[in-house]
Amino acid sequence: MEQIRYDDIEAWKRRVGEPWSPFGPQVTITQDMVNRFAEVTGDNQWIHIDVERARRESPLGTTIVHGFFLVSLIPRLRLRSDLEVVGYGSILNYGADKLRFISPVPAGSTIHCRNRIYQADKKPKGVLIGEELEVSIVGQSERPALSYSMLYLYLPPAPSAS
Repeated sequence: MEQIRYDDIEAWKRRVGEPWSPFGPQVTITQDMVNRFAEVTGDNQWIHIDVERARRESPLGTTIVHGFFLVSLIPRLRLRSDLEVVGYGSILNYGADKLRFISPVPAGSTIHCRNRIYQADKKPKGVLIGEELEVSIVGQSERPALSYSMLYLYLPPAPSAS
């Protein structure tokens, strides 16, 4: 596993345009998880939570996972086995360049994620990294469920109190 110091902009820039990382940890999304996400967000559309109606009326014959539920799992999914960032104090979610929901994910599916760096910029407060992620159903990686180009800012450690 390669280690990169958060503020080593040259090491980051060498990784821009890299091939996809290996797929990370797998997560199985149960109907109960989908129902709880719907309850928290208020997104109770039948295609997500009404198993019987989805069986009858959905072209997939089952409920599907909310797209934003997939996005919310990214911190858990984006862990890389090939890269460790060291020396930083914290990371801020800086935004997104692109988000696409490409293929539906039926409830009960197991998903995983792979990533690659597309941007690395030194900023006054830290280092801004752009990372492209693909979330796919395990065994169906040729067409991802989600494509997300996210930005995050690595910040230095807080000064120690003396």
